[in-house]
Amino acid sequence: MALLNASLCAIRFPTKPYSPSLLNSAPLQVSVSHHLPLLNAKEPPLRLGESIAGTGLLALLSASLFFSDPALAFKGGGPYGAEVTRGQDLTGKDFSGKTLIKQDFKTSILRQANFKGAKLLGASFFDADLTGADLSDADLRGVDFSLANVTKANLSNANLEGALATGNTSFKGSNITGADFTDVPLREDQRDYLCKVADGVNTVTGNATRDTLLCN
Repeated sequence: MALLNASLCAIRFPTKPYSPSLLNSAPLQVSVSHHLPLLNAKEPPLRLGESIAGTGLLALLSASLFFSDPALAFKGGGPYGAEVTRGQDLTGKDFSGKTLIKQDFKTSILRQANFKGAKLLGASFFDADLTGADLSDADLRGVDFSLANVTKANLSNANLEGALATGNTSFKGSNITGADFTDVPLREDQRDYLCKVADGVNTVTGNATRDTLLCN
């Protein structure tokens, strides 16, 4: 209806008063502004809106799929690992000898997990449960053990140089024979406890465990 009204507004009527002589004049001229949309346009006016709505729906569905699947959000867990390892129950899983540099094990359950000889430089065990885990001979330089439970773990001959052990990190009951704790910030109560059980020399760094703990 709006298009019809606009078209009628574009009709040019004679400016002179009506007279019989007009009957013999040229026929009435009707022109339509070239700015008006054509009625026979191939695409209906709502097609663009429908396209935008469809695109928005697809984007919403894709986003929902991505965020509803934790495996998609954390796939890889780290640049060298092919598995999802963050916030997972990995009790008893075997990671022995694997290269897991900067792997993300935050908040995971890793009881009795096997990391013997694994390369874990810069990995994160933040708030993870490593009770009874085997970390012997592992490269743990720069690893984040903040708030982690590392009780009754096997850390014999492990290299923890520069690792983080802040908060309530506990090594109670762990085997630390030959472990290297160089530059590991420990609470005084943890340091005192470890010094009571520390012995041995790390075969890789050549450092005595007691010396790296700054025991008296």
